[in-house]
Amino acid sequence: MEENQTVVTEFILLGFRLGPRIHILLFGFFSLFYAFTLLGNGVILGLISLDPRLHTPMYFFLSHLATVDMAYACNTVPQMLVNLLNPAKPISFAGCMTQTYLFLTFAHTECLLLLMMSYDRYVAICHPLRYSVIMSWSVCITLMVTSWACGSLLALVHVILILRLPFCGPNEINHFFCELLSVLKLACADTWLNQVVIFAAAVIILVGPLSLVLVSYTRILVAILRIQSGDGRRKAFSTCSSHLCVVGLFFGSAIVTYMGPKSRHPEEQQKILFLFYSLFNPMLNPLIYSLRNAEVKGALRRALCKDRTIGRVFGCM
Repeated sequence: MEENQTVVTEFILLGFRLGPRIHILLFGFFSLFYAFTLLGNGVILGLISLDPRLHTPMYFFLSHLATVDMAYACNTVPQMLVNLLNPAKPISFAGCMTQTYLFLTFAHTECLLLLMMSYDRYVAICHPLRYSVIMSWSVCITLMVTSWACGSLLALVHVILILRLPFCGPNEINHFFCELLSVLKLACADTWLNQVVIFAAAVIILVGPLSLVLVSYTRILVAILRIQSGDGRRKAFSTCSSHLCVVGLFFGSAIVTYMGPKSRHPEEQQKILFLFYSLFNPMLNPLIYSLRNAEVKGALRRALCKDRTIGRVFGCM
C-alpha cells in the first residue's frame, strides 16, 4: 500500500460528458457568465472603494462577499473551460488539492460572511440607536478576520485528512473540478473518518449559521412590521429580501449536496448544484443583492456622471 500511494500523480476531470458540439456551446455560455461574474463583482468592489458614502459596515461585508464570489469563479471556472475544449487535459495532484482547499475556504467563509451580514441587518433594524456602537469598525474587522480564519482552517482539516489517504487508481474524477466528495471516491482506503468530519462540518458551518440567520430575520420581520412609515418598511423589506434570496440559494444548494441522501442526487445532478457555487451564485449576487440597492445605484450614477460623455447619456449634464 505504501508503494501505491505514489502511483496517482495527476487526475483527469471528466466534467460534463456530452458531445463536442455541446461542449463548444457550454464553453461560450460559461465564458460569458464568467465575464459577467468578474465584471459585476468588480463594479461592486470599485463603487464601495471609491464612494465615501458606501464606507459603512454593511458595504464592508458586501465587499468581502464580492471578493469571495470572484475567488469562487477564478478557482473553478477556468479549469472547467479548459476541460470543455480539451477533456483529456490532466490536473496535477498538488493542483487538485490546492483547488479543493481554496474552494472549501471560500465556501466556509461565505457561510460565515452571510451570517455576519444578517447580524449587521439585525442590529441596524432592531437596534438602530446603538448600531454605530455595536457595529464599530474594530468589531467588523474582527468578525471578518474570524470568518476567513475559520474558513481556511476548516478547509485545511479536510485537505489534511485527504492527504493521509492512498490513491492507487483510477485517476478520473467525475466532476468539473476537484470537489471533495468526488476526490474521496478515488481513495484506496476507508474514508469513514473523512465522511464523519464532512458531516460534522456541514452541521457546524451550514446548519448552525443558517439557523442563526433565520432567527435574525424572524426578529427583523417582527421589527419591520412595527414600522409605521410605509417608505421605511419598503426599504427594509427590499434590503432583507435581497439578502434572503442570496442566503436561500447558497445554503439550500449546500445542504442538498452535503447533507441530502446520496441515492437521490446522482453525480450529474450534483454537478449542476455545484454550478450554483462556482458560477451562477457569484454572477447573480451583484444583481440580487447590490444593484437592487438604492445606495449602490446612486453610487453607480455618480461614478458614471463624472465622465461628461457618459454623463450626457445618463442625463447627468
